Amino acid sequence: MDSNKKYWKGLEELNNEPEFVEKNKNEFPEPIPIEDVLTGGGLEGKTPRRDFLKALGFGVGAVTLAACERVPVHKSIPYLIKPEEVTPGVPNYYVSTYDGHAILVKTREGRPIKVEGNPNDVLSKGGLSAQAQASVLDLYDYNRLNNPSLDTQDASWSAIDTFVKSELGAIKAGGKKVRIVSSSINSPSTLAVIADFVAAVPNSKHVTYDAVSYTGIIQANQNSFGKAVLPHYRFDKADVIVSFGADFLGTWISPSEFMAQWVTNRNGKSLKGKKMSRHIQFEAGMSNTGSNADTRILTKPSEEGPALVNLYNEIAGTTLPGSKSTGNSSIDKAVKIVAAELKAAKGKALVVCGSNDVAKQVLVNAINSLLGSYGTTIDLDNYSNQYKGNDAEFVDFVGEMNRGEVDAVFFLNSNPVYDYHNGEAVKAALKQVRLRVSFADRNDETSAHCNVVAPGHYYLESWGDGNAIEGYYTVVQPVINPVYDTRQAEQSLLMWSDAPVKDYYTYVRNNWDKNLLAKGGLSGQKGWETLLQTGFIKVADKTPGTYTFSKDLNGVAQTILNQSGKLAASAGSMEVQLYQTVAMRDGKRANNPWLQEMPDPVSKVTWDNFAAMSPNDMKNLGVVQGDTISIEANGHSIELPILVQPGQTQGTISIALGYGRTVAGPVGLNVGKNAFPFLNFVNGTFQTAAVAKITKTGGNYIFAQTQTHHSIEGRNTIVRETTFKEYVKDPSSNSGGSLKHKPYESLWDEYQRPVYDWVMAIDLNACTGCGACVVACSAENNIPVVGRDEVRRRREMHWIRIDRYYSFKDGDKSVTEEHELSTMKDLDNVEVVYQPMLCQHCDHAPCETVCPVLATVHSNEGINMMAYNRCVGTRYCANNCPYKVRRFNWFNYWNDARFDNYLINEHTHLVLNPDVVTRFRGVMEKCSMCIQRIQAGKLKAKMEKRPLKDGDVKMACQQTCPTNAIIFGNRNDPNSEVSKMLKSERTFYVLEELGVEPGIGYQVKVRNTNTEIA
Repeated sequence: MDSNKKYWKGLEELNNEPEFVEKNKNEFPEPIPIEDVLTGGGLEGKTPRRDFLKALGFGVGAVTLAACERVPVHKSIPYLIKPEEVTPGVPNYYVSTYDGHAILVKTREGRPIKVEGNPNDVLSKGGLSAQAQASVLDLYDYNRLNNPSLDTQDASWSAIDTFVKSELGAIKAGGKKVRIVSSSINSPSTLAVIADFVAAVPNSKHVTYDAVSYTGIIQANQNSFGKAVLPHYRFDKADVIVSFGADFLGTWISPSEFMAQWVTNRNGKSLKGKKMSRHIQFEAGMSNTGSNADTRILTKPSEEGPALVNLYNEIAGTTLPGSKSTGNSSIDKAVKIVAAELKAAKGKALVVCGSNDVAKQVLVNAINSLLGSYGTTIDLDNYSNQYKGNDAEFVDFVGEMNRGEVDAVFFLNSNPVYDYHNGEAVKAALKQVRLRVSFADRNDETSAHCNVVAPGHYYLESWGDGNAIEGYYTVVQPVINPVYDTRQAEQSLLMWSDAPVKDYYTYVRNNWDKNLLAKGGLSGQKGWETLLQTGFIKVADKTPGTYTFSKDLNGVAQTILNQSGKLAASAGSMEVQLYQTVAMRDGKRANNPWLQEMPDPVSKVTWDNFAAMSPNDMKNLGVVQGDTISIEANGHSIELPILVQPGQTQGTISIALGYGRTVAGPVGLNVGKNAFPFLNFVNGTFQTAAVAKITKTGGNYIFAQTQTHHSIEGRNTIVRETTFKEYVKDPSSNSGGSLKHKPYESLWDEYQRPVYDWVMAIDLNACTGCGACVVACSAENNIPVVGRDEVRRRREMHWIRIDRYYSFKDGDKSVTEEHELSTMKDLDNVEVVYQPMLCQHCDHAPCETVCPVLATVHSNEGINMMAYNRCVGTRYCANNCPYKVRRFNWFNYWNDARFDNYLINEHTHLVLNPDVVTRFRGVMEKCSMCIQRIQAGKLKAKMEKRPLKDGDVKMACQQTCPTNAIIFGNRNDPNSEVSKMLKSERTFYVLEELGVEPGIGYQVKVRNTNTEIA
């Protein structure tokens, strides 16, 4: 069955806007600035060549010295290879931990250059997020603090120690309070150090504060079951998943882990067994999770609570307080259908909610209890330690400071002056505190108001451990000696509390020897060395308990309805929903250019946040995309440009947190606006919804948005999808056939590939669009960052992009005048398909035929290769590529300070992969299928005197993918995973009718939709 759906990348293409049409007539609308190149002119802000190394401050001397010392201290053990066997040119891999996930860190000659997921990681099975992939770059940030400071002046560590201990002695005599404020910590050793400090220092307390809080869930579990824990959710055990605003595939709690779980009931293996979970999402803004849902119900924040009350009533057959209607007939209808599906899937159902409201989470607990979810899809016994924040405790702490009760505060990985809803109040309160210490490794908004800054090591320089999930313990070990004169915060606390053990490595080792190694059946020196090679120990899971909810819900329901009523916007106002982006999250990584330039999965905007608004609301307000509006809520106002967002609930605006940093490195400084002040503190927790007054300002802003840089020219053979119902009837539904049956006569000579025929398969049913592959590819292949202005000029350099396609839910909607913005009611109900797009390595590659200097040629193993030294930059190849995956180097991005580039400094060059040549001005580049990895795999097999096995070679994009959506291998091996995948009935090839014979096959997207839900 051929698809009659029409796909479009953005409203510019849908409405065939003249400016969009004109831009896409010419792939390179701007000429090469030859005169500027020759004269040294060009873009504004020219920096002399001798000063370019310090332009952005990702700066080689200190790192080189650190890398040259024995790596690392205290005999860290490389993954599989012993340190004494380190060979120049051969990488070493060390196990470590990032955000609770077991990882491998690749080093070359003592310098970390790449982070990979540990294939044995219990959480994400080897997948990694974009943030984890980008973390290696922060090690080389020249804006990291070089040494401690006292009253803004550089100081020695001995001076810092003397001052802090003296102050603590005076505070002890005065009897005032001491507070350690940190974000959630799941490291057993760090928690033990803090506990020892609290025990040694009178009147001290540890306050846990998270910028994006999960206190509501934790407190709800305390109220419901007497367990103040964050559950371990099991999406892999759910047949029906219903989410109310929880972006669990994007940013909620543990997205890499949840993606790996979610896909197990939706990938090719599951589909072959004629099984597929159903995922229904109620939400206001188009989230990454909502865009992947089978069915998406547009729901205002004010409608979420009543919808939950009605869902409980439908499942339980009760009548909790409140109207039987939410006021939205679509939601009411959906709730009835969803309730029936959840009851039918009892024991294999899961309801989650992204709200931080305790009452809503208590009601969700009651719903899950009715569905028999505890012990199956929800585990309260093998719980998560990833978030432990207590909002009310932090608010009390600010009050304590204001009352002059606190004389010392220590900030550990916490920046409340920026991310607290009232940062000004924190600044004012800090003036009442005598000793203010920040352990930040780079300046931030809070450290700017501290009299002592004791910079800690970066995690790649540190010893430590993690315990993200109860029973799962990981180790952190340094892969390079400290680059600067920093010291781990834990060691500082040990010294300042006069602990008997002042060396943190010894402390960690002792803690594992006494308390943790035995859990994994290990002991002594041999056990420790085994841990440093494997990276973790896993204790057998406790049997998850089945918990029954037995509390009265009448008061809970009334609280929900009362709060929902306060959120309902009046005339001239709109409901604001705050969210995190996949790249920026809470803003701590704002100075990372890989993350800033990673396109947002849904909006495809880089380097900014914005006010996402529905097309109909924009029409009513009389604004267009890019117009700036003033948004006022909670006594705070900001100005943001509007982004037209299909699928945005009418009457709502979505704004991303994590932007608007005022004290950060030059990459993240003043990028976007800070939306944290829009948070509400209600009933003991921070809420992400508010009512805002909207005012037009008359300004306009141009986004650096990547999605509409090319047009699909109305083709419907780029993405293909079907429904699960149709797939069960006909597994080849909408696959479009196979390349084996060519509908044309070829003019090309055919060549045999007797040994290797490298190809790739990508499952659209597994791809969530998260963008981890984009950052992994940048890290592996030395891809430069070009900055906001160059992205606006359509000059981004990513070798792999994730195309996001919209389509109308009700099928065939022609792209005609009738669907202009003014009448486009259908834009509220759109569906989304994500498609990773990279060089297709075509057997009949159109780029090869037009290159006048044979710079792009085909290998005898099926790879389209680039000879950079031959390329003269005619760009004929890019013009002739139907997939638009080739990138042109307009400048020497490596040494030109006119760009927001991470490479123009003395340190960051050390993150470059020495196996991949850096490209220069005037040269074309594109995906090489990680040819360096292919060659390394062959060499390793040859040295071991064996054939190359399937799985020996993995692409960077493939290795990091949390859902295993990308498979690479040798088509000549019939037993290879890729060969089997390409034989699937769902396989299709993009633009197959052109006859270019691409080497990448895609699997049709399958949706398990319920047609009864409008």
